[in-house]
Amino acid sequence: MITEQEFHRITVFVKQKYGIDLAGKQVLVNGRMENYLLRNGYSGYDEYMAKVEKNPKGEEARNLINVLTTNHTYFMREFEHMDYLRKLILPQIKVKEAARKDIRIWSAASSTGEEPYTIAMVLKDFFGLDHKFWDTRVLATDLSTRVLEVAQRGKYLKEQIDPLPDNWKRRYFKRLNELEFQALPELKKEVIFRQFNLMNPFPFHKKFHVVFMRNVMIYFDEATKLELLKKVYNYLEPGGYLFVGTTESIDRKGTGFQYIEPSIYRK
Repeated sequence: MITEQEFHRITVFVKQKYGIDLAGKQVLVNGRMENYLLRNGYSGYDEYMAKVEKNPKGEEARNLINVLTTNHTYFMREFEHMDYLRKLILPQIKVKEAARKDIRIWSAASSTGEEPYTIAMVLKDFFGLDHKFWDTRVLATDLSTRVLEVAQRGKYLKEQIDPLPDNWKRRYFKRLNELEFQALPELKKEVIFRQFNLMNPFPFHKKFHVVFMRNVMIYFDEATKLELLKKVYNYLEPGGYLFVGTTESIDRKGTGFQYIEPSIYRK
C-alpha cells in the first residue's frame, strides 16, 4: 500500500508538471500504480519516482500520466454540442471566413479520438461539396501519448461506433471483421493529433474559432483552472466559442467569457 510520503511525492510532481490535482485520490493512485510497478519490476514507489524525477521529459514520466489519467470518451458524447456547432456556430464562421476559408477548431483533450473525429464529420457534413475549398482540419491534443496512439490508428470496436448515424458509418469507416472498424483516410486526414500539456505556454500562431475542452478541468484546482481559461480566452478569435463538459461550469468573473447556455461560453 502506498504511504503518505510516497503519495505526496507523486502528487507534488503531477501538480507541478501537469496541473493535475490528485489530492484525496490516494486509493485511485495506489490502485493504478501498484500493478504498473509490479509489471515493470520496480521495488517500490521511491525507486520509480526517482527515475521519473531524474528525467521529467522521459518515457517513465509519460507512462506515469498515461497510467493515472482517466480517458473515458465515446462517439456522439454530449452530442447537443455538435448540434449547436452545426446549426449556430458554423453558419456564422462560414460568413466571417468567406475570404480566407480557414476554420480553426481545437479539441484540447482529444483522448482516443472520438471527439475530434466527430467534429470532422460534422464539418464535412456541413460544408458538403464546398468542403474541398476550406481548410477545416481539427487540431486534437492530449497529454497522454498512449491515447493519442489509439486515436491515430483510428481503429474502433463495433459498439464504439454504433452511436454514429448509419451514413457516417458507411462513409467514414471500413469494417475489418466482426468486431472492428477502421477510420478511412478521408476522415483521418481531417484531424491533426499532437501531444500537448495544457500547463505549457500555448505555441499556436493563429487564434481558434472554437475550443472543445470538455471534462478536463475536473482534474485542476480553481487557481489552475482560472489560469488555463485565461489562456484559452486569449487564443480565441473575437466571438469564439468554448465548450466544456455538461457537468462543468466556469467562473466568468475572472475570465471575460460570456455565458451562452450550460457548458457553452463565448468570448
